[in-house]
Amino acid sequence: MLLDLEIKNQLSQYLQLLEDDILLKVSTGSDAVSSDMTALVNEIASLSSKIKVETEALPRTPSFSVTRANHDNGVVFAGIPLGHEFTSLVLALLQVSGYPPKVEPYIIDQIKAIQGTYHFESYISLSCHNCPEIVQALNLMSILNPGITHTMVDGAAFTAEVQQKNIMAVPTIYLNGEYFNSGRMSLEDILAQLSPTPVAVSLASLENKDPFDVLVVGGGPAGASAAIYAARKGIRTGIIAEQFGGQVKETLGIENFIGIKYTEGPKLAASLEEHVKEYDIDIIKAQRTKRLTRKELIEVELESGAVLKSKSVILATGARWRNVNVPGEQEFKNKGVAYCPHCDGPIFKGKRVAVIGGGNSGVEAAIDLAGIAGHVTVLEFMPELKADQVLQKRLYSLSNVTVLKNVQTQEITGTNKVNGLTYLDRATGTSYQLALEGVFVQIGLVPNTDWLGDTVERNRLGEIVVDGRGATNIAGVFAAGDCTDSPYKQIIISMGSGATAALGAFDYLIRS
Repeated sequence: MLLDLEIKNQLSQYLQLLEDDILLKVSTGSDAVSSDMTALVNEIASLSSKIKVETEALPRTPSFSVTRANHDNGVVFAGIPLGHEFTSLVLALLQVSGYPPKVEPYIIDQIKAIQGTYHFESYISLSCHNCPEIVQALNLMSILNPGITHTMVDGAAFTAEVQQKNIMAVPTIYLNGEYFNSGRMSLEDILAQLSPTPVAVSLASLENKDPFDVLVVGGGPAGASAAIYAARKGIRTGIIAEQFGGQVKETLGIENFIGIKYTEGPKLAASLEEHVKEYDIDIIKAQRTKRLTRKELIEVELESGAVLKSKSVILATGARWRNVNVPGEQEFKNKGVAYCPHCDGPIFKGKRVAVIGGGNSGVEAAIDLAGIAGHVTVLEFMPELKADQVLQKRLYSLSNVTVLKNVQTQEITGTNKVNGLTYLDRATGTSYQLALEGVFVQIGLVPNTDWLGDTVERNRLGEIVVDGRGATNIAGVFAAGDCTDSPYKQIIISMGSGATAALGAFDYLIRS
Protein backbone atom coordinates (compact mmCIF):
# COMPACT_ATOMS: atom_id res chain seq x y z
CA MET A 1 0.00 0.00 0.00
CA LEU A 2 1.50 3.36 -1.07
CA LEU A 3 -1.12 5.54 0.63
CA ASP A 4 -1.51 5.45 4.37
CA LEU A 5 -4.97 5.30 5.94
CA GLU A 6 -5.19 9.03 6.70
CA ILE A 7 -4.28 10.05 3.14
CA LYS A 8 -6.71 7.49 1.70
CA ASN A 9 -9.51 8.89 3.83
CA GLN A 10 -8.73 12.44 2.68
CA LEU A 11 -8.48 11.36 -0.95
CA SER A 12 -11.77 9.49 -0.69
CA GLN A 13 -13.48 12.71 0.43
CA TYR A 14 -11.99 14.65 -2.48
CA LEU A 15 -13.08 12.00 -4.97
CA GLN A 16 -16.68 12.52 -3.92
CA LEU A 17 -16.41 15.81 -5.85
CA LEU A 18 -15.80 14.06 -9.19
CA GLU A 19 -18.22 15.44 -11.77
CA ASP A 20 -17.94 12.69 -14.40
CA ASP A 21 -16.35 9.27 -14.86
CA ILE A 22 -12.61 9.23 -15.49
CA LEU A 23 -10.31 6.63 -16.99
CA LEU A 24 -6.76 5.84 -15.86
CA LYS A 25 -4.73 4.31 -18.70
CA VAL A 26 -1.62 2.60 -17.37
CA SER A 27 1.56 1.70 -19.23
CA THR A 28 3.88 -0.39 -17.04
CA GLY A 29 6.73 -2.87 -17.25
CA SER A 30 8.46 -5.23 -14.84
CA ASP A 31 10.49 -2.57 -12.93
CA ALA A 32 9.91 -1.42 -9.34
CA VAL A 33 8.44 1.95 -10.36
CA SER A 34 5.90 0.16 -12.57
CA SER A 35 4.94 -2.07 -9.69
CA ASP A 36 4.39 0.90 -7.37
CA MET A 37 2.51 2.79 -10.07
CA THR A 38 0.13 -0.13 -10.61
CA ALA A 39 -0.49 -0.30 -6.87
CA LEU A 40 -1.16 3.45 -6.67
CA VAL A 41 -3.58 3.49 -9.59
CA ASN A 42 -5.50 0.51 -8.22
CA GLU A 43 -5.69 2.10 -4.76
CA ILE A 44 -7.13 5.28 -6.27
CA ALA A 45 -9.67 3.37 -8.35
CA SER A 46 -10.81 1.44 -5.28
CA LEU A 47 -11.89 4.72 -3.65
CA SER A 48 -14.47 5.75 -6.27
CA SER A 49 -16.90 3.97 -8.56
CA LYS A 50 -16.33 6.78 -11.08
CA ILE A 51 -12.74 5.71 -11.73
CA LYS A 52 -11.86 2.91 -14.14
CA VAL A 53 -8.43 1.46 -14.99
CA GLU A 54 -7.22 -0.09 -18.21
CA THR A 55 -3.87 -1.00 -19.73
CA GLU A 56 -2.59 0.87 -22.77
CA ALA A 57 0.85 1.47 -24.30
CA LEU A 58 1.89 5.11 -23.78
CA PRO A 59 4.98 6.90 -25.16
CA ARG A 60 6.77 6.39 -21.82
CA THR A 61 6.82 3.38 -19.54
CA PRO A 62 6.07 3.52 -16.69
CA SER A 63 3.38 6.19 -16.96
CA PHE A 64 -0.38 6.65 -16.70
CA SER A 65 -2.85 9.09 -18.17
CA VAL A 66 -5.91 10.66 -16.58
CA THR A 67 -8.74 11.26 -19.07
CA ARG A 68 -12.46 11.87 -18.90
CA ALA A 69 -14.66 9.06 -20.12
CA ASN A 70 -15.19 9.37 -23.88
CA HIS A 71 -12.83 12.37 -24.06
CA ASP A 72 -9.24 12.68 -25.25
CA ASN A 73 -8.20 15.68 -23.17
CA GLY A 74 -6.25 14.79 -20.06
CA VAL A 75 -2.82 14.65 -18.49
CA VAL A 76 0.00 12.12 -18.24
CA PHE A 77 2.18 11.31 -15.25
CA ALA A 78 5.46 9.60 -16.19
CA GLY A 79 6.46 8.64 -12.69
CA ILE A 80 4.60 8.33 -9.41
CA PRO A 81 3.11 11.70 -8.37
CA LEU A 82 3.54 11.42 -4.64
CA GLY A 83 5.50 13.73 -2.32
CA HIS A 84 5.03 17.34 -3.39
CA GLU A 85 3.20 16.20 -6.53
CA PHE A 86 0.36 14.42 -4.74
CA THR A 87 -1.70 17.61 -4.83
CA SER A 88 -1.09 17.78 -8.59
CA LEU A 89 -2.56 14.29 -8.91
CA VAL A 90 -5.64 15.12 -6.83
CA LEU A 91 -6.31 18.31 -8.81
CA ALA A 92 -5.85 16.44 -12.09
CA LEU A 93 -8.44 13.83 -11.07
CA LEU A 94 -10.96 16.52 -10.12
CA GLN A 95 -10.37 18.90 -13.03
CA VAL A 96 -10.33 16.18 -15.69
CA SER A 97 -13.70 15.02 -14.36
CA GLY A 98 -15.13 18.47 -14.95
CA TYR A 99 -14.74 20.01 -11.48
CA PRO A 100 -14.23 23.77 -12.03
CA PRO A 101 -10.71 25.06 -11.34
CA LYS A 102 -10.15 27.94 -8.92
CA VAL A 103 -8.78 30.25 -11.60
CA GLU A 104 -9.90 33.70 -12.69
CA PRO A 105 -12.33 33.58 -15.65
CA TYR A 106 -10.08 35.74 -17.84
CA ILE A 107 -7.25 33.20 -17.38
CA ILE A 108 -9.54 30.36 -18.49
CA ASP A 109 -10.60 32.42 -21.52
CA GLN A 110 -6.98 33.10 -22.39
CA ILE A 111 -6.08 29.39 -22.23
CA LYS A 112 -9.04 28.40 -24.39
CA ALA A 113 -8.13 31.09 -26.94
CA ILE A 114 -4.64 29.65 -27.62
CA GLN A 115 -4.40 28.42 -31.20
CA GLY A 116 -2.06 25.70 -32.44
CA THR A 117 -0.53 22.49 -31.12
CA TYR A 118 1.53 22.53 -27.94
CA HIS A 119 3.07 19.37 -26.47
CA PHE A 120 4.52 20.24 -23.05
CA GLU A 121 6.83 18.05 -20.95
CA SER A 122 7.81 19.12 -17.44
CA TYR A 123 10.83 17.46 -15.84
CA ILE A 124 10.49 17.51 -12.08
CA SER A 125 11.76 16.08 -8.82
CA LEU A 126 9.35 14.78 -6.20
CA SER A 127 11.38 16.68 -3.56
CA CYS A 128 10.96 19.99 -5.44
CA HIS A 129 8.47 22.32 -3.78
CA ASN A 130 8.42 24.66 -6.79
CA CYS A 131 7.58 21.97 -9.34
CA PRO A 132 3.89 21.44 -8.48
CA GLU A 133 2.99 24.96 -9.59
CA ILE A 134 4.40 24.22 -13.05
CA VAL A 135 2.77 20.77 -13.23
CA GLN A 136 -0.62 22.06 -12.13
CA ALA A 137 -0.50 25.01 -14.54
CA LEU A 138 0.36 22.83 -17.54
CA ASN A 139 -2.17 20.19 -16.50
CA LEU A 140 -4.91 22.82 -16.41
CA MET A 141 -3.92 24.15 -19.83
CA SER A 142 -4.08 20.65 -21.32
CA ILE A 143 -7.48 20.01 -19.74
CA LEU A 144 -9.01 23.26 -21.01
CA ASN A 145 -7.51 23.37 -24.50
CA PRO A 146 -7.61 20.36 -26.89
CA GLY A 147 -4.54 21.65 -28.71
CA ILE A 148 -2.38 21.35 -25.58
CA THR A 149 -0.96 18.20 -23.98
CA HIS A 150 1.22 17.81 -20.92
CA THR A 151 3.32 15.03 -19.45
CA MET A 152 4.95 15.29 -16.05
CA VAL A 153 8.28 13.42 -16.07
CA ASP A 154 9.89 12.40 -12.78
CA GLY A 155 13.62 12.76 -13.41
CA ALA A 156 14.45 10.02 -10.93
CA ALA A 157 12.36 7.52 -12.91
CA PHE A 158 13.75 8.57 -16.31
CA THR A 159 17.41 9.31 -15.55
CA ALA A 160 18.66 8.37 -19.02
CA GLU A 161 16.26 10.85 -20.64
CA VAL A 162 17.27 13.57 -18.19
CA GLN A 163 20.97 12.97 -18.89
CA GLN A 164 20.41 12.84 -22.64
CA LYS A 165 18.74 16.26 -22.52
CA ASN A 166 21.39 17.52 -20.09
CA ILE A 167 18.74 18.68 -17.62
CA MET A 168 20.45 19.98 -14.46
CA ALA A 169 17.66 21.95 -12.80
CA VAL A 170 14.01 21.41 -12.00
CA PRO A 171 11.45 22.24 -12.98
CA THR A 172 12.49 22.28 -16.64
CA ILE A 173 9.87 22.62 -19.37
CA TYR A 174 10.12 21.36 -22.93
CA LEU A 175 7.65 22.46 -25.61
CA ASN A 176 7.28 20.43 -28.81
CA GLY A 177 10.61 18.76 -28.11
CA GLU A 178 12.54 21.99 -27.55
CA TYR A 179 13.70 23.69 -24.35
CA PHE A 180 11.09 26.21 -23.13
CA ASN A 181 12.14 27.39 -19.66
CA SER A 182 13.52 26.37 -16.27
CA GLY A 183 12.79 27.41 -12.73
CA ARG A 184 9.72 28.62 -10.92
CA MET A 185 6.96 29.95 -13.17
CA SER A 186 3.32 30.77 -12.56
CA LEU A 187 0.46 30.00 -14.92
CA GLU A 188 0.46 33.67 -15.87
CA ASP A 189 4.20 33.52 -16.64
CA ILE A 190 3.71 30.56 -18.98
CA LEU A 191 0.83 32.25 -20.77
CA ALA A 192 2.84 35.46 -21.11
CA GLN A 193 5.75 33.56 -22.69
CA LEU A 194 3.40 31.79 -25.12
CA SER A 195 1.78 35.05 -26.18
CA PRO A 196 3.87 38.23 -26.59
CA THR A 197 0.69 40.27 -26.11
CA PRO A 198 -1.13 38.57 -23.22
CA VAL A 199 -4.75 39.55 -22.74
CA ALA A 200 -4.88 38.67 -19.03
CA VAL A 201 -5.63 42.25 -18.04
CA SER A 202 -6.33 44.80 -20.78
CA LEU A 203 -4.60 48.16 -20.69
CA ALA A 204 -7.92 49.96 -20.85
CA SER A 205 -9.32 48.11 -17.83
CA LEU A 206 -6.28 49.13 -15.80
CA GLU A 207 -6.29 52.74 -16.96
CA ASN A 208 -9.97 53.14 -16.12
CA LYS A 209 -9.66 52.10 -12.49
CA ASP A 210 -10.67 54.74 -9.97
CA PRO A 211 -7.89 55.96 -7.67
CA PHE A 212 -7.23 53.75 -4.66
CA ASP A 213 -6.97 54.84 -1.06
CA VAL A 214 -4.15 52.33 -0.57
CA LEU A 215 -2.30 50.53 -3.36
CA VAL A 216 0.01 47.71 -2.26
CA VAL A 217 2.85 46.68 -4.57
CA GLY A 218 3.90 43.08 -3.89
CA GLY A 219 2.16 39.82 -3.00
CA GLY A 220 4.49 38.30 -0.43
CA PRO A 221 3.89 38.12 3.34
CA ALA A 222 4.34 41.88 3.79
CA GLY A 223 2.13 42.80 0.84
CA ALA A 224 -0.65 40.37 1.76
CA SER A 225 -0.63 41.55 5.37
CA ALA A 226 -0.70 45.21 4.32
CA ALA A 227 -3.61 44.65 1.91
CA ILE A 228 -5.67 42.78 4.49
CA TYR A 229 -5.09 45.36 7.22
CA ALA A 230 -5.96 48.19 4.84
CA ALA A 231 -9.12 46.49 3.56
CA ARG A 232 -10.29 45.85 7.11
CA LYS A 233 -10.33 49.62 7.60
CA GLY A 234 -13.02 49.84 4.91
CA ILE A 235 -10.94 51.87 2.48
CA ARG A 236 -10.51 51.23 -1.26
CA THR A 237 -7.57 48.82 -1.48
CA GLY A 238 -5.69 47.36 -4.43
CA ILE A 239 -2.73 45.02 -4.69
CA ILE A 240 -0.35 44.51 -7.61
CA ALA A 241 1.31 41.09 -7.50
CA GLU A 242 3.20 39.28 -10.22
CA GLN A 243 2.32 36.24 -8.15
CA PHE A 244 1.52 35.64 -4.51
CA GLY A 245 4.12 34.33 -2.11
CA GLY A 246 7.29 35.97 -3.37
CA GLN A 247 10.47 34.57 -1.83
CA VAL A 248 8.35 32.37 0.46
CA LYS A 249 7.79 30.03 -2.49
CA GLU A 250 11.52 29.27 -2.46
CA THR A 251 11.35 28.09 1.16
CA LEU A 252 10.69 24.44 1.92
CA GLY A 253 10.30 23.87 5.64
CA ILE A 254 9.08 26.73 7.86
CA GLU A 255 9.40 25.94 11.55
CA ASN A 256 9.63 29.42 13.12
CA PHE A 257 6.22 30.80 12.15
CA ILE A 258 4.75 31.28 15.59
CA GLY A 259 1.60 29.27 16.24
CA ILE A 260 2.25 26.82 13.41
CA LYS A 261 4.78 24.10 14.20
CA TYR A 262 5.54 23.34 10.56
CA THR A 263 4.43 24.44 7.14
CA GLU A 264 5.97 24.77 3.69
CA GLY A 265 6.54 27.83 1.53
CA PRO A 266 4.18 27.02 -1.36
CA LYS A 267 1.43 26.11 1.09
CA LEU A 268 1.84 29.39 2.96
CA ALA A 269 1.93 31.31 -0.33
CA ALA A 270 -1.39 29.75 -1.37
CA SER A 271 -2.87 30.64 2.02
CA LEU A 272 -1.80 34.27 1.58
CA GLU A 273 -3.69 34.54 -1.70
CA GLU A 274 -6.77 32.79 -0.30
CA HIS A 275 -6.81 35.16 2.69
CA VAL A 276 -6.48 38.27 0.52
CA LYS A 277 -9.37 37.07 -1.65
CA GLU A 278 -11.62 36.98 1.43
CA TYR A 279 -11.66 40.80 1.42
CA ASP A 280 -12.85 43.47 -1.00
CA ILE A 281 -9.40 43.96 -2.52
CA ASP A 282 -8.82 44.71 -6.20
CA ILE A 283 -6.17 42.10 -7.14
CA ILE A 284 -4.03 42.91 -10.18
CA LYS A 285 -1.80 39.99 -11.14
CA ALA A 286 0.83 39.27 -13.80
CA GLN A 287 1.93 42.92 -13.91
CA ARG A 288 5.38 44.41 -13.27
CA THR A 289 5.93 47.92 -11.94
CA LYS A 290 8.16 50.35 -13.83
CA ARG A 291 8.05 53.75 -12.13
CA LEU A 292 6.62 55.59 -9.11
CA THR A 293 5.81 59.30 -9.29
CA ARG A 294 4.41 61.70 -6.66
CA LYS A 295 1.95 64.14 -8.22
CA GLU A 296 -1.45 65.26 -6.91
CA LEU A 297 -1.90 61.53 -6.34
CA ILE A 298 0.79 58.87 -6.27
CA GLU A 299 1.12 57.23 -9.68
CA VAL A 300 2.48 53.73 -10.27
CA GLU A 301 3.37 53.05 -13.90
CA LEU A 302 3.38 49.42 -15.05
CA GLU A 303 5.60 47.89 -17.72
CA SER A 304 2.42 47.35 -19.76
CA GLY A 305 2.10 51.14 -19.97
CA ALA A 306 -0.88 51.44 -17.65
CA VAL A 307 -0.79 53.95 -14.80
CA LEU A 308 -2.54 53.30 -11.49
CA LYS A 309 -3.28 56.15 -9.09
CA SER A 310 -3.64 56.08 -5.32
CA LYS A 311 -3.77 58.40 -2.33
CA SER A 312 -1.15 56.22 -0.64
CA VAL A 313 1.14 53.38 -1.68
CA ILE A 314 2.77 50.57 0.28
CA LEU A 315 5.90 49.11 -1.33
CA ALA A 316 6.34 45.44 -0.42
CA THR A 317 8.37 44.17 -3.37
CA GLY A 318 10.52 41.76 -1.33
CA ALA A 319 13.92 40.46 -2.37
CA ARG A 320 15.57 37.88 -4.64
CA TRP A 321 18.59 35.63 -4.42
CA ARG A 322 21.87 37.53 -4.56
CA ASN A 323 24.21 36.53 -7.38
CA VAL A 324 27.89 35.90 -6.73
CA ASN A 325 28.64 37.83 -9.95
CA VAL A 326 31.64 35.89 -11.24
CA PRO A 327 32.36 34.63 -14.76
CA GLY A 328 30.39 31.49 -15.51
CA GLU A 329 27.49 32.08 -13.11
CA GLN A 330 25.00 33.28 -15.71
CA GLU A 331 26.42 31.11 -18.48
CA PHE A 332 25.88 27.92 -16.47
CA LYS A 333 22.67 28.83 -14.67
CA ASN A 334 20.51 25.68 -14.69
CA LYS A 335 23.50 23.87 -16.20
CA GLY A 336 25.15 23.18 -12.87
CA VAL A 337 24.65 26.56 -11.17
CA ALA A 338 21.64 26.38 -8.87
CA TYR A 339 20.02 28.34 -6.05
CA CYS A 340 17.62 25.81 -4.49
CA PRO A 341 19.15 22.72 -2.87
CA HIS A 342 15.73 21.21 -2.17
CA CYS A 343 14.67 21.43 -5.82
CA ASP A 344 17.87 20.61 -7.64
CA GLY A 345 19.76 18.57 -5.05
CA PRO A 346 18.50 15.15 -6.26
CA ILE A 347 19.95 15.82 -9.73
CA PHE A 348 23.44 15.81 -8.19
CA LYS A 349 23.14 12.45 -6.46
CA GLY A 350 26.61 11.02 -5.91
CA LYS A 351 28.30 14.02 -7.54
CA ARG A 352 30.70 16.69 -6.27
CA VAL A 353 29.11 20.06 -5.52
CA ALA A 354 30.05 23.35 -3.88
CA VAL A 355 27.99 25.72 -1.76
CA ILE A 356 29.00 29.38 -1.86
CA GLY A 357 28.06 31.01 1.43
CA GLY A 358 28.63 30.16 5.08
CA GLY A 359 25.56 31.76 6.64
CA ASN A 360 22.53 29.82 7.84
CA SER A 361 21.19 29.33 4.29
CA GLY A 362 24.53 28.08 2.99
CA VAL A 363 25.21 25.70 5.85
CA GLU A 364 21.66 24.34 5.82
CA ALA A 365 22.03 23.75 2.07
CA ALA A 366 25.34 21.95 2.60
CA ILE A 367 23.84 19.71 5.28
CA ASP A 368 20.92 18.80 3.00
CA LEU A 369 23.18 18.18 0.02
CA ALA A 370 25.59 16.02 2.04
CA GLY A 371 22.88 13.37 2.22
CA ILE A 372 22.60 13.29 -1.58
CA ALA A 373 25.87 14.37 -3.19
CA GLY A 374 29.13 12.46 -3.16
CA HIS A 375 31.01 15.40 -1.65
CA VAL A 376 30.16 18.98 -0.64
CA THR A 377 32.61 21.89 -0.40
CA VAL A 378 31.49 25.03 1.47
CA LEU A 379 33.21 28.29 0.49
CA GLU A 380 33.00 31.22 2.93
CA PHE A 381 34.45 34.66 2.15
CA MET A 382 35.02 35.63 5.78
CA PRO A 383 37.55 33.99 8.14
CA GLU A 384 34.72 32.25 10.03
CA LEU A 385 31.33 30.83 9.17
CA LYS A 386 28.36 33.06 10.01
CA ALA A 387 25.82 30.27 10.58
CA ASP A 388 24.37 29.42 13.98
CA GLN A 389 26.60 27.20 16.10
CA VAL A 390 24.10 24.35 16.14
CA LEU A 391 24.24 24.25 12.34
CA GLN A 392 28.03 24.49 12.28
CA LYS A 393 28.31 21.58 14.72
CA ARG A 394 26.11 19.45 12.48
CA LEU A 395 28.07 20.49 9.38
CA TYR A 396 31.46 19.59 10.83
CA SER A 397 30.15 16.18 11.89
CA LEU A 398 29.60 15.16 8.24
CA SER A 399 32.40 13.11 6.70
CA ASN A 400 31.76 14.15 3.09
CA VAL A 401 31.93 17.92 3.67
CA THR A 402 34.94 20.21 3.33
CA VAL A 403 34.79 23.79 4.63
CA LEU A 404 37.01 26.45 3.04
CA LYS A 405 37.06 29.77 4.93
CA ASN A 406 38.56 33.13 3.97
CA VAL A 407 38.28 32.31 0.26
CA GLN A 408 36.85 34.22 -2.68
CA THR A 409 35.12 32.56 -5.62
CA GLN A 410 36.71 33.80 -8.85
CA GLU A 411 35.09 31.80 -11.64
CA ILE A 412 32.70 28.93 -12.35
CA THR A 413 34.10 26.89 -15.21
CA GLY A 414 32.69 24.43 -17.72
CA THR A 415 31.86 23.75 -21.35
CA ASN A 416 28.24 22.74 -21.86
CA LYS A 417 27.82 22.41 -18.11
CA VAL A 418 29.74 23.11 -14.91
CA ASN A 419 32.98 21.19 -14.43
CA GLY A 420 34.72 23.23 -11.77
CA LEU A 421 35.23 26.34 -9.70
CA THR A 422 38.26 28.59 -9.18
CA TYR A 423 38.75 30.27 -5.81
CA LEU A 424 41.35 32.55 -4.21
CA ASP A 425 42.84 31.90 -0.77
CA ARG A 426 42.61 35.43 0.64
CA ALA A 427 45.40 34.84 3.19
CA THR A 428 48.04 33.63 0.71
CA GLY A 429 46.79 35.08 -2.57
CA THR A 430 46.97 31.65 -4.19
CA SER A 431 44.29 30.46 -6.64
CA TYR A 432 42.96 26.90 -6.62
CA GLN A 433 40.71 24.89 -8.93
CA LEU A 434 37.97 22.57 -7.63
CA ALA A 435 36.67 19.84 -9.91
CA LEU A 436 32.89 19.48 -9.43
CA GLU A 437 29.56 19.17 -11.22
CA GLY A 438 27.36 21.62 -9.34
CA VAL A 439 27.50 25.00 -7.59
CA PHE A 440 24.79 26.22 -5.20
CA VAL A 441 24.82 29.97 -4.55
CA GLN A 442 23.59 30.86 -1.04
CA ILE A 443 24.84 34.36 -0.20
CA GLY A 444 21.70 36.15 0.87
CA LEU A 445 19.16 38.44 -0.76
CA VAL A 446 19.04 41.69 -2.76
CA PRO A 447 15.95 43.94 -2.50
CA ASN A 448 13.65 44.33 -5.53
CA THR A 449 13.85 48.12 -5.57
CA ASP A 450 15.86 48.95 -8.71
CA TRP A 451 12.72 50.21 -10.47
CA LEU A 452 12.34 53.03 -7.93
CA GLY A 453 15.50 54.85 -9.02
CA ASP A 454 16.05 57.99 -6.91
CA THR A 455 12.35 58.53 -6.18
CA VAL A 456 12.44 56.94 -2.73
CA GLU A 457 15.38 57.09 -0.33
CA ARG A 458 17.36 53.83 -0.24
CA ASN A 459 20.50 52.84 1.62
CA ARG A 460 23.74 51.56 0.09
CA LEU A 461 22.25 48.05 -0.13
CA GLY A 462 19.26 49.28 -2.10
CA GLU A 463 16.89 48.83 0.85
CA ILE A 464 14.10 51.39 1.30
CA VAL A 465 14.64 53.53 4.39
CA VAL A 466 11.52 53.60 6.62
CA ASP A 467 10.58 54.96 10.02
CA GLY A 468 8.70 53.24 12.83
CA ARG A 469 5.40 53.59 10.98
CA GLY A 470 6.74 52.21 7.71
CA ALA A 471 6.83 55.68 6.13
CA THR A 472 9.42 56.60 3.51
CA ASN A 473 10.78 60.08 2.70
CA ILE A 474 7.87 60.58 0.25
CA ALA A 475 4.57 61.68 1.76
CA GLY A 476 1.99 58.91 1.38
CA VAL A 477 4.52 56.28 0.36
CA PHE A 478 5.16 53.47 2.84
CA ALA A 479 7.21 50.28 2.64
CA ALA A 480 7.37 46.92 4.39
CA GLY A 481 9.17 43.59 4.39
CA ASP A 482 12.45 42.47 2.89
CA CYS A 483 12.69 45.44 0.52
CA THR A 484 13.21 47.77 3.51
CA ASP A 485 16.13 48.44 5.84
CA SER A 486 14.64 46.18 8.51
CA PRO A 487 17.67 44.40 10.05
CA TYR A 488 15.95 41.01 10.14
CA LYS A 489 14.53 39.29 7.07
CA GLN A 490 11.94 36.88 8.47
CA ILE A 491 8.43 35.97 7.33
CA ILE A 492 6.81 36.88 10.61
CA ILE A 493 8.63 40.23 10.72
CA SER A 494 7.56 41.00 7.15
CA MET A 495 3.94 40.32 8.04
CA GLY A 496 4.19 42.59 11.08
CA SER A 497 5.79 45.37 9.07
CA GLY A 498 3.05 45.04 6.44
CA ALA A 499 0.42 45.57 9.10
CA THR A 500 2.40 48.52 10.49
CA ALA A 501 2.65 50.13 7.05
CA ALA A 502 -1.10 49.70 6.44
CA LEU A 503 -1.94 51.31 9.77
CA GLY A 504 0.57 54.04 9.03
CA ALA A 505 -1.05 54.66 5.63
CA PHE A 506 -4.52 54.76 7.19
CA ASP A 507 -3.32 57.27 9.78
CA TYR A 508 -1.80 59.38 6.98
CA LEU A 509 -5.08 59.33 5.04
CA ILE A 510 -7.28 60.44 7.92
CA ARG A 511 -4.87 63.21 8.88
CA SER A 512 -4.33 64.57 5.37
